[in-house]
Amino acid sequence: MTQRQTDRNSDERTDTTRAITGTDPQTAPSAARNGEPTRQLLPTATAARTRAAVGELLRPHRLSALAGFAVMVGATAVGLLVQPLLGRVVDLAADRRPPDAITTTVVLLVVVAVVQGLTTGLGLSLIARLGETVLARLRERFVERALGLPLEQVEKAGSGDLTVRVTGDVSLIADAVRSALPELARSLLAIVLTLGALAVLDWRFLLAALLAVPVQVHTARWYVRRAVPLYAEQRIANGAQQQQLLDTIGGSTTVRAYRLEGEHTERVGRRSWSVVELTMRGVQLVLGFYSRLHVGEFIGLAAVLGTGFWLVREGTVSLGTATAAALYFHSLFAPINSALVLIDDAQSAAAGLARLVGVADQPLPEQPERPAAPRDASITVTGLSHAYEPGHPVIHEVDLALRPGERVALVGASGAGKTTLAKIIAGVHQPSSGTVRLGGALLGEMGSATIRRTVALITQETHVFAGPLAEDLRLAKPGASDDELRDALDRVDALGWAEALPDGIATTVGEGGHRLSSAQTQALALARLILGDPPVAILDEATAEAGSTGARALEKAVARAVDGRTALIVAHRLTQAATADRIVVMDAGRIVETGTHDELRSAEGRYAALWAAWSDSRNSGS
Repeated sequence: MTQRQTDRNSDERTDTTRAITGTDPQTAPSAARNGEPTRQLLPTATAARTRAAVGELLRPHRLSALAGFAVMVGATAVGLLVQPLLGRVVDLAADRRPPDAITTTVVLLVVVAVVQGLTTGLGLSLIARLGETVLARLRERFVERALGLPLEQVEKAGSGDLTVRVTGDVSLIADAVRSALPELARSLLAIVLTLGALAVLDWRFLLAALLAVPVQVHTARWYVRRAVPLYAEQRIANGAQQQQLLDTIGGSTTVRAYRLEGEHTERVGRRSWSVVELTMRGVQLVLGFYSRLHVGEFIGLAAVLGTGFWLVREGTVSLGTATAAALYFHSLFAPINSALVLIDDAQSAAAGLARLVGVADQPLPEQPERPAAPRDASITVTGLSHAYEPGHPVIHEVDLALRPGERVALVGASGAGKTTLAKIIAGVHQPSSGTVRLGGALLGEMGSATIRRTVALITQETHVFAGPLAEDLRLAKPGASDDELRDALDRVDALGWAEALPDGIATTVGEGGHRLSSAQTQALALARLILGDPPVAILDEATAEAGSTGARALEKAVARAVDGRTALIVAHRLTQAATADRIVVMDAGRIVETGTHDELRSAEGRYAALWAAWSDSRNSGS
């Protein structure tokens, strides 16, 4: 393994460990080996706040909700005519009436079935449409807040937590809205109206049926008390498992470099078994839930049949009425079981909903009433210190100034604080102390929109969005013409391979499309930089993922992309640093040297040692 690879892998691992454990560079490796990373998960809303949020989302659609509810009530009421009609058939048979006496009853049964089917379909569609509308609004609000979250908060939580909320939780709620919500509404209406119909037949039938209620209520409460925390814990465990997989796979180079394959496999195994154990607890909970429900059904049905026998013997009701009562209670099995089973889906969806609302409720970053505007492209850092965790500073009293148009390379050993300083200047992190000024304006007084127009941060983790390559480029400049896109690609030597794609710049790239290499992906990011045309560019290891040949080509592309801009380049390849206007050397969170390549080599200090090690590694690798 070359010195460059060792430095880069060590820097990745140390920076990651620092960010999630707050340890010093000297203790970071041992801390990572001896303890599990701790993360500050994104907030989860309380049950009260979740209900309030749903109410807020439903309020603009009150009429749609009332219309759906009214249609469902009508459909359920029509369906309740089936049992008395069947009871009428029993009475006719008991009275030994001729077969044609039931013709009218049979016709009515057919009419009831048709009307109930049509109205039920209409009601379910209205409720489903309402649910989809509300879900769409919640999803939009979630994405808006998620994109507005401070990147530092997202990094502390880990991308796994946010990924599970965006994918798993949203899918869970969507499934509930499309199937569980309409079915639950129909089941609850059927229960209420059927109990009312029993009372209409004879109030004693209702009392007999209600004997099952204490068992069912106790079962529901027993289940909910255990299900709510269990499903919430399950969602968190899924997020932790997702994060561990992302950390292990995404950092596979570092894992292999430090021979941590066994440890990370063990961590993934622990996270996975945690999810399995919680899932099995859920299965056991559901089995206990059903066994208790069956007891209630037996008690209720036995009570209704016994009451019917007694009332028929007393001559209070006819045999057909007692039959209708028994059929009414039997028809409650499906909606009651369905409603209680859907509580299972509802609890899972509620846990996911609380996690979505927790993010959707996050306030957008405060923006200054009058955002400060930079007068030029200079950068001034004064007395800057930063710690990811109190008591563990990673940057100490840094002072740095970049003139407009100056290209400065930031170098140093792994764990020196280069990436942290770059992200603070880009506005990703808020410093613990000190100030950053862009063009004389304080970074905190500029507002996020002004910062985005002023500074662009490019890292080695560039994302290629699914879709045509041209549209991916237009993210930086909506409305850009094809000629502008080609010009930007040409300036970073990417037009050749872009035009060689099956459909040129109209080729679909990203997920499900043409896969771009690491060098092509970074060239795409540089082309976006040219299109966005910010006066300040910060590049953090932008050529690190390319091979030696690709890196040399990218270094030339970087030089063209940052031409005319103020550029701060975190450089692991010292050949890139050597061509900068000035080099700043960091060590243990402090700036220890600054000057040109020739000046620093002549000084025989920290940079000279880094250059010698870099040169030796290149010679030995050639």
